[in-house]
Amino acid sequence: MTHAPGITLKGTASIEGRQLFAPLSLTLDAGRWTCLLGGSGVGKTTVLRLLADLPTGAAFDGTIAATDGAGVADRSAYMAQDDLLLPWATVEKNISLGTRLRGQKADDARLSRLLDRCGLRDHLGKRPSELSGGQRQRVALARTLMEDKPIILLDEPFSALDAQTRAAMQDLAVELLADRTVLVVTHDPGEAARLGHAIHVMTPAGLTSVAPPETAVPRAVEAMETLTCQSDLLRLLMGQAA
Repeated sequence: MTHAPGITLKGTASIEGRQLFAPLSLTLDAGRWTCLLGGSGVGKTTVLRLLADLPTGAAFDGTIAATDGAGVADRSAYMAQDDLLLPWATVEKNISLGTRLRGQKADDARLSRLLDRCGLRDHLGKRPSELSGGQRQRVALARTLMEDKPIILLDEPFSALDAQTRAAMQDLAVELLADRTVLVVTHDPGEAARLGHAIHVMTPAGLTSVAPPETAVPRAVEAMETLTCQSDLLRLLMGQAA
Protein backbone atom coordinates (compact mmCIF):
# COMPACT_ATOMS: atom_id res chain seq x y z
CA MET A 1 0.00 0.00 0.00
CA THR A 2 1.22 3.48 -0.87
CA HIS A 3 1.06 6.31 1.67
CA ALA A 4 -2.50 7.40 2.47
CA PRO A 5 -3.10 11.04 1.44
CA GLY A 6 -5.42 13.67 2.75
CA ILE A 7 -8.27 14.57 0.39
CA THR A 8 -10.41 17.65 -0.16
CA LEU A 9 -13.69 17.80 -2.08
CA LYS A 10 -15.07 21.24 -2.83
CA GLY A 11 -18.09 22.13 -4.93
CA THR A 12 -21.78 21.75 -5.59
CA ALA A 13 -23.94 19.06 -7.19
CA SER A 14 -27.28 19.21 -8.97
CA ILE A 15 -29.68 16.78 -10.63
CA GLU A 16 -31.55 18.03 -13.69
CA GLY A 17 -30.91 21.60 -12.60
CA ARG A 18 -32.08 21.04 -9.02
CA GLN A 19 -29.43 21.62 -6.42
CA LEU A 20 -28.55 18.46 -4.52
CA PHE A 21 -26.12 20.10 -2.14
CA ALA A 22 -24.87 23.64 -1.68
CA PRO A 23 -21.19 24.58 -1.94
CA LEU A 24 -19.32 22.48 0.58
CA SER A 25 -15.76 21.75 1.50
CA LEU A 26 -15.07 18.29 2.91
CA THR A 27 -11.57 17.43 4.10
CA LEU A 28 -10.46 13.88 4.88
CA ASP A 29 -7.37 13.82 7.06
CA ALA A 30 -4.65 11.42 5.97
CA GLY A 31 -4.73 8.07 7.72
CA ARG A 32 -7.85 8.94 9.73
CA TRP A 33 -11.55 7.99 9.79
CA THR A 34 -14.08 10.62 8.72
CA CYS A 35 -17.80 9.96 9.27
CA LEU A 36 -20.47 11.69 7.17
CA LEU A 37 -24.07 11.67 8.42
CA GLY A 38 -27.27 13.27 7.21
CA GLY A 39 -30.84 12.61 6.16
CA SER A 40 -31.79 10.67 3.08
CA GLY A 41 -31.37 12.53 -0.18
CA VAL A 42 -28.86 15.17 0.95
CA GLY A 43 -26.06 13.79 -1.23
CA LYS A 44 -23.90 11.69 1.12
CA THR A 45 -23.61 8.75 -1.26
CA THR A 46 -23.07 11.15 -4.14
CA VAL A 47 -20.01 12.55 -2.33
CA LEU A 48 -18.72 9.03 -1.80
CA ARG A 49 -19.26 8.03 -5.42
CA LEU A 50 -17.68 11.24 -6.70
CA LEU A 51 -14.52 10.37 -4.78
CA ALA A 52 -14.61 6.86 -6.26
CA ASP A 53 -15.35 8.22 -9.77
CA LEU A 54 -18.51 6.12 -9.97
CA PRO A 55 -21.74 7.18 -11.73
CA THR A 56 -23.89 9.47 -9.58
CA GLY A 57 -26.63 10.84 -11.83
CA ALA A 58 -25.61 14.31 -10.61
CA ALA A 59 -23.69 17.14 -12.24
CA PHE A 60 -20.73 18.12 -10.06
CA ASP A 61 -19.14 21.55 -10.27
CA GLY A 62 -16.01 21.52 -8.18
CA THR A 63 -12.68 19.88 -7.46
CA ILE A 64 -11.37 16.74 -5.80
CA ALA A 65 -7.72 16.81 -4.79
CA ALA A 66 -5.27 14.78 -2.74
CA THR A 67 -2.59 16.43 -0.63
CA ASP A 68 0.15 14.67 -2.56
CA GLY A 69 -1.19 15.82 -5.93
CA ALA A 70 -1.86 12.30 -7.22
CA GLY A 71 -5.22 10.85 -8.24
CA VAL A 72 -7.92 9.83 -5.79
CA ALA A 73 -10.25 7.37 -7.52
CA ASP A 74 -7.49 5.10 -8.79
CA ARG A 75 -6.18 4.71 -5.23
CA SER A 76 -9.58 4.04 -3.67
CA ALA A 77 -11.45 0.90 -2.68
CA TYR A 78 -15.23 1.09 -2.33
CA MET A 79 -17.40 -1.02 -0.01
CA ALA A 80 -21.15 -0.70 -0.45
CA GLN A 81 -23.98 -1.21 2.03
CA ASP A 82 -24.90 -4.47 0.29
CA ASP A 83 -22.10 -7.01 0.19
CA LEU A 84 -22.51 -7.46 -3.61
CA LEU A 85 -20.98 -10.93 -3.51
CA LEU A 86 -21.22 -13.08 -6.61
CA PRO A 87 -23.68 -15.83 -5.61
CA TRP A 88 -22.03 -18.51 -7.73
CA ALA A 89 -18.48 -17.79 -6.53
CA THR A 90 -16.73 -19.16 -3.47
CA VAL A 91 -15.43 -17.00 -0.64
CA GLU A 92 -11.94 -17.25 -2.13
CA LYS A 93 -13.14 -16.20 -5.60
CA ASN A 94 -15.19 -13.31 -4.24
CA ILE A 95 -12.27 -11.93 -2.24
CA SER A 96 -9.91 -12.07 -5.22
CA LEU A 97 -12.51 -10.74 -7.68
CA GLY A 98 -10.69 -7.47 -8.43
CA THR A 99 -7.43 -9.10 -9.43
CA ARG A 100 -9.22 -11.68 -11.57
CA LEU A 101 -11.22 -8.98 -13.39
CA ARG A 102 -7.95 -7.22 -14.19
CA GLY A 103 -6.48 -10.45 -15.52
CA GLN A 104 -3.89 -10.55 -12.76
CA LYS A 105 -2.79 -13.33 -10.47
CA ALA A 106 -4.00 -12.96 -6.90
CA ASP A 107 -1.42 -12.42 -4.17
CA ASP A 108 -1.82 -15.79 -2.45
CA ALA A 109 0.10 -14.72 0.65
CA ARG A 110 -2.08 -11.63 1.10
CA LEU A 111 -5.24 -13.67 0.50
CA SER A 112 -4.14 -16.18 3.13
CA ARG A 113 -3.48 -13.43 5.70
CA LEU A 114 -6.88 -11.85 5.06
CA LEU A 115 -8.66 -15.18 5.43
CA ASP A 116 -7.09 -15.56 8.85
CA ARG A 117 -7.59 -11.95 9.98
CA CYS A 118 -11.24 -11.94 8.88
CA GLY A 119 -11.99 -15.36 10.37
CA LEU A 120 -12.86 -16.89 7.01
CA ARG A 121 -10.36 -19.74 6.75
CA ASP A 122 -13.00 -22.38 7.49
CA HIS A 123 -15.38 -20.91 4.90
CA LEU A 124 -12.95 -20.73 1.97
CA GLY A 125 -14.94 -22.96 -0.40
CA LYS A 126 -18.43 -21.81 0.61
CA ARG A 127 -20.74 -19.71 -1.51
CA PRO A 128 -22.61 -16.65 -0.18
CA SER A 129 -25.86 -18.58 0.37
CA GLU A 130 -24.03 -20.74 2.90
CA LEU A 131 -22.83 -17.78 4.99
CA SER A 132 -24.41 -15.69 7.73
CA GLY A 133 -24.87 -11.95 7.31
CA GLY A 134 -21.79 -11.22 9.41
CA GLN A 135 -19.70 -13.70 7.44
CA ARG A 136 -20.81 -12.16 4.15
CA GLN A 137 -19.80 -8.70 5.40
CA ARG A 138 -16.40 -10.06 6.43
CA VAL A 139 -15.98 -11.40 2.89
CA ALA A 140 -16.87 -7.96 1.50
CA LEU A 141 -14.38 -6.32 3.86
CA ALA A 142 -11.68 -8.82 2.89
CA ARG A 143 -12.38 -8.13 -0.80
CA THR A 144 -11.99 -4.40 -0.15
CA LEU A 145 -8.70 -4.99 1.67
CA MET A 146 -7.44 -7.34 -1.03
CA GLU A 147 -7.18 -4.27 -3.25
CA ASP A 148 -4.64 -2.82 -0.77
CA LYS A 149 -5.64 0.79 -1.48
CA PRO A 150 -4.71 3.73 0.77
CA ILE A 151 -8.18 5.32 0.45
CA ILE A 152 -11.24 3.40 1.65
CA LEU A 153 -14.79 4.56 0.91
CA LEU A 154 -17.52 2.87 2.95
CA ASP A 155 -21.24 3.35 2.20
CA GLU A 156 -23.17 2.19 5.28
CA PRO A 157 -21.25 -1.08 5.25
CA PHE A 158 -22.58 -2.45 8.55
CA SER A 159 -26.19 -1.17 8.63
CA ALA A 160 -27.76 -4.51 7.69
CA LEU A 161 -26.17 -6.32 10.65
CA ASP A 162 -27.52 -6.90 14.14
CA ALA A 163 -26.05 -4.70 16.89
CA GLN A 164 -23.58 -7.26 18.22
CA THR A 165 -22.25 -8.23 14.80
CA ARG A 166 -22.11 -4.57 13.74
CA ALA A 167 -19.92 -3.65 16.70
CA ALA A 168 -17.61 -6.60 16.02
CA MET A 169 -17.32 -5.65 12.35
CA GLN A 170 -16.57 -2.03 13.26
CA ASP A 171 -13.77 -3.20 15.55
CA LEU A 172 -12.35 -5.46 12.83
CA ALA A 173 -12.52 -2.71 10.21
CA VAL A 174 -10.63 -0.24 12.43
CA GLU A 175 -7.95 -2.86 13.05
CA LEU A 176 -7.52 -3.85 9.42
CA LEU A 177 -7.80 -0.34 7.96
CA ALA A 178 -5.18 1.22 10.21
CA ASP A 179 -3.23 4.09 8.56
CA ARG A 180 -5.66 4.36 5.64
CA THR A 181 -7.75 7.42 4.80
CA VAL A 182 -11.32 6.27 5.42
CA LEU A 183 -14.66 7.94 4.68
CA VAL A 184 -17.76 6.31 6.18
CA VAL A 185 -21.23 7.38 5.07
CA THR A 186 -23.69 6.39 7.79
CA HIS A 187 -27.16 7.11 9.17
CA ASP A 188 -26.12 5.82 12.59
CA PRO A 189 -25.02 8.43 15.18
CA GLY A 190 -23.68 5.64 17.38
CA GLU A 191 -21.45 4.37 14.60
CA ALA A 192 -20.05 7.84 13.95
CA ALA A 193 -19.47 8.40 17.67
CA ARG A 194 -17.49 5.13 17.86
CA LEU A 195 -15.44 5.47 14.68
CA GLY A 196 -14.94 9.09 13.69
CA HIS A 197 -11.72 11.03 14.10
CA ALA A 198 -13.79 13.71 12.34
CA ILE A 199 -17.59 13.81 12.13
CA HIS A 200 -19.70 15.92 9.76
CA VAL A 201 -23.47 16.20 9.40
CA MET A 202 -24.55 17.00 5.84
CA THR A 203 -27.63 18.98 4.82
CA PRO A 204 -28.60 20.55 1.49
CA ALA A 205 -27.10 23.78 2.89
CA GLY A 206 -23.68 22.31 3.64
CA LEU A 207 -21.75 20.63 6.45
CA THR A 208 -21.88 20.97 10.22
CA SER A 209 -18.85 19.58 12.05
CA VAL A 210 -19.28 17.88 15.42
CA ALA A 211 -16.31 17.40 17.71
CA PRO A 212 -15.72 13.69 18.37
CA PRO A 213 -14.54 12.31 21.71
CA GLU A 214 -10.80 12.62 22.24
CA THR A 215 -10.42 8.89 22.93
CA ALA A 216 -8.99 6.42 20.41
CA VAL A 217 -11.23 4.58 17.94
CA PRO A 218 -13.03 2.27 18.07
CA ARG A 219 -14.54 3.81 21.17
CA ALA A 220 -16.36 1.73 23.75
CA VAL A 221 -20.10 1.66 23.07
CA GLU A 222 -20.92 2.26 26.74
CA ALA A 223 -18.33 5.01 27.37
CA MET A 224 -19.89 8.27 28.54
CA GLU A 225 -18.06 10.34 25.92
CA THR A 226 -19.30 8.03 23.16
CA LEU A 227 -22.89 8.21 24.41
CA THR A 228 -22.69 11.99 24.76
CA CYS A 229 -21.42 12.40 21.19
CA GLN A 230 -24.12 10.02 19.94
CA SER A 231 -26.78 12.05 21.73
CA ASP A 232 -25.45 15.34 20.31
CA LEU A 233 -25.51 13.92 16.80
CA LEU A 234 -29.01 12.53 17.20
CA ARG A 235 -30.33 15.88 18.44
CA LEU A 236 -28.72 17.63 15.50
CA LEU A 237 -30.20 15.18 13.00
CA MET A 238 -33.65 15.38 14.62
CA GLY A 239 -33.51 19.16 14.56
CA GLN A 240 -32.74 19.16 10.86
CA ALA A 241 -35.58 16.74 10.16
CA ALA A 242 -38.11 18.85 12.07
